[in-house]
Amino acid sequence: MAIQKEIERKFLVKGDFKSCALRSVVIRQGFLCTGSERVVRVRTAGDKAFITLKGKSDRQGLSRFEWEKEIDYAEALELLKLCKPSIIEKERYIIPAGEDLYFEVDVFHGANEGLVIAEIELPAADTEFEKMDFLGEEVTGDKRYYNSYLSQHPYAQW
Repeated sequence: MAIQKEIERKFLVKGDFKSCALRSVVIRQGFLCTGSERVVRVRTAGDKAFITLKGKSDRQGLSRFEWEKEIDYAEALELLKLCKPSIIEKERYIIPAGEDLYFEVDVFHGANEGLVIAEIELPAADTEFEKMDFLGEEVTGDKRYYNSYLSQHPYAQW
């Protein structure tokens, strides 16, 4: 995968969303680097694994550069052992939000139990999308809701 610009909006979830979901997957992810200029993440999602590099977010927290590559699952498990504490655990639900658009609703477990966030990746910052009933407050750009932040400052400690 080439480096691309990720444009993403995030929302807290306030209602039922599972009835709209097409599927779900269990995700475990850890961070090798969580600096202000870049994040390096290792993730398992179901039976697949990935390494991802993300650049610094723009001022609104809406977009940043991202590079992701699928890696061997067994190697990902070994890399997770090298990650900073603590590992993010969540179940992700995929929900249609218009033509070729999907919400990813993450239900966090472990130290982030109780947190539910919906995010949508957009082709452009001004792309329209269906505002689903389960969407609560928008938290785009609020660094507290970045997974890299949650790994170091779990929701249960807020």
